Amino acid sequence: MYDVQVYSDLESPVVVEADGIKLKPEKMNIDQLYHCIFEDKVFLFYKDEQELLHCYEVEDTSAIKEISSNPSEIENILLKHSQNE
Repeated sequence: MYDVQVYSDLESPVVVEADGIKLKPEKMNIDQLYHCIFEDKVFLFYKDEQELLHCYEVEDTSAIKEISSNPSEIENILLKHSQNE
């Protein structure tokens, strides 16, 4: 699985603002999972070995609720819900 880290807004490669999500791929580590919650949706981002940026939206409503209430456990929550499919 991917490493998940929480950053302060000043150094974060993923920043949520009123007008949307701002990405700073130059600050992203390769193969590290980043996430944010915007408009009650969970978005996942990572940069691969070729430095391509990947973006996914979590659609499972129960996973979104769990992640929203406990974002530090996102990796475990995603793993649990992916095994239930």
